[in-house]
Amino acid sequence: MIRALIAVIFVVIYCIISIPLLLIMTLVRKFSPVTAEMFMLRVVQGAFRIILFICGTKITVLGRENIPEDEAVLFVGNHQSLFDIVTSYCHMKNRCGYIAKDNLAHIPLLSWNMRFLLCLFLDRNDLKKGLETIKQAIEYIKQGISVFIFPEGTRNKSGDETALNEFHRGSFKMAQRTGCSIVPVSFNNTASIFEAQFPRVKPAHIIIEYGKPVPYGSLTREEQKNIDEHFRKIIAEMVTKNRELI
Repeated sequence: MIRALIAVIFVVIYCIISIPLLLIMTLVRKFSPVTAEMFMLRVVQGAFRIILFICGTKITVLGRENIPEDEAVLFVGNHQSLFDIVTSYCHMKNRCGYIAKDNLAHIPLLSWNMRFLLCLFLDRNDLKKGLETIKQAIEYIKQGISVFIFPEGTRNKSGDETALNEFHRGSFKMAQRTGCSIVPVSFNNTASIFEAQFPRVKPAHIIIEYGKPVPYGSLTREEQKNIDEHFRKIIAEMVTKNRELI
């Protein structure tokens, strides 16, 4: 419980400290959006690394070279923990907006930070709002901003990280509409940090792998038709393979 308490205290302190930073960067953003957004990206990456240190997390990163620096891509990954976001965000080389659940949009300060970092809130119960979110994500990619989405739609709580939930085909609309590359991302053992023994936090060794970018245009007609199952299979194989490294 001590690690969890320290982590919570740190998050609260960060949210308070971030208020003047966000105010300043909001002004800077009017003149140079990229400068302001990249500055906050690095700040939050630093904060996330501190949280991982507090939690005693050991991270093995595979395929770091597959994270593009000069093009916008669609990252898709399996989802089993809050720490999927924390760990993957630490490795982003350029701006990247995560698609998150809409209930996070109502949390003060946290939602302000997330919006500034180009996160989008998806309401899966409202088709119209959901389509608007996807359209905004498409515009992000056209503007050179990558997007990260978890096609399972929610955390996999089965206890078997190799048994991925079905992927939602709509999660790939951004690549279909823009032709951008898709980067498969696999997470191993992230639930062991927190969710497996909620509300306690414990040290854990996690594996994250970034697969090679797959240009949408390189997919066969059959792969495009079954794009959800195609990438689900790729990521499931990555997860299974990397279990041996834990």
